[in-house]
Amino acid sequence: MRRRNLIATILSAVVVVGAGLALTREFALARSAQPAPAQPPVPVVAGMVSSHDVPIYLRGVGTVIAYNTVVVRSQIQGQLTRIAFTEGQSVHADDLLAEIDPRPYQAQIDQMVATRDRDQAQLANALGNLDRYTQLAAKGDATPQLVDTQKAQVAQLQSAIKADQALIEAAQVQLSYTRLTSPIDGVVGIRQVDIGNIIHPNDPNGLVVVTQVQPISVIFTLPETDLPQIQQQMEGGKPLKVLAYSQDDRTPLDEGELALVNNQILQTTGSIQLKANFPNAKHHLWPGQLITARLLLETRHEGLTVPASVVQQGPAGAYAYVIGADHKVEVRPITVAQVSEGEALIDAGLKANERVVVDGQYKLQPGAPVTILHGQAATKAGNERVVIP
Repeated sequence: MRRRNLIATILSAVVVVGAGLALTREFALARSAQPAPAQPPVPVVAGMVSSHDVPIYLRGVGTVIAYNTVVVRSQIQGQLTRIAFTEGQSVHADDLLAEIDPRPYQAQIDQMVATRDRDQAQLANALGNLDRYTQLAAKGDATPQLVDTQKAQVAQLQSAIKADQALIEAAQVQLSYTRLTSPIDGVVGIRQVDIGNIIHPNDPNGLVVVTQVQPISVIFTLPETDLPQIQQQMEGGKPLKVLAYSQDDRTPLDEGELALVNNQILQTTGSIQLKANFPNAKHHLWPGQLITARLLLETRHEGLTVPASVVQQGPAGAYAYVIGADHKVEVRPITVAQVSEGEALIDAGLKANERVVVDGQYKLQPGAPVTILHGQAATKAGNERVVIP
């Protein structure tokens, strides 16, 4: 009897469990037949792919160097009696910088002039005697030897006068060295010798350094891999344009031309040195200054550009979210030529006037619907992003 009750209980439990499983399955099937809830659109900031002329730059770090640098030294020894410049002053070629006491050198000239005048007086007397001896010899009252001797004396005095004149000219050159002048246009630096001191030709620092800053030069480096492109652009014979920017690459300083590419590659760094000259009319470039040099390689006509924030990086490379006509996004692989001043130049992957996602990509998946923010909402969305330069 007990055994029959146990079997009946087990059979009842099996029936109950089977009925429950059937109900659960029917509920699941009914639930799966219902459509999935629509994904809410993601708010994004959008932009357009624009087409315009885009300059292609090669960027390198450069150092400003003076076009010419001259250490002004004295060529004679003497006491410095006058300083005619102010430190930091702009000067022109042949401007007076300082004077050395000229009296010892003037005295030498006076002595040599006196010697020349004496020799000239002796020459005049010798010429007179030669004239008289010549007349007497014609009459037979003077021997030919006397005439020849007098001619030799005249020639000797003439040579002495020439030597005197040469000594005078040399002394005048020495006297001119008492005036120290600037050999070039430029800016004078810090004075190395004070007035009243004795200045020497072998003073290691000279009197002052004059640097020519207008025009001025910049030496900068680029990777050696850029050399073929540069050489190709230089084949036309037209100088390449170089732009000088501040070290942070934000403030334009001047515009010049490429002067030369150095004749060898630096093996230690795998880079090439280039030199550019700038007019520097406003003196924004200064010797020793570190700058960013932009070498204009070419201008891409009708180049496609987007804001730099459009470009995203993934395992397969750069890509962008393109907004279709149905307001859904598509992941598009792209090729980026350069990124400059917040603008990316696109070589492939996008077309002009396509809409792309500028901000809000972190919420997107391929095929996700989007709603485009405008005005203050777009500005606020952009400000909420944390941008790490």
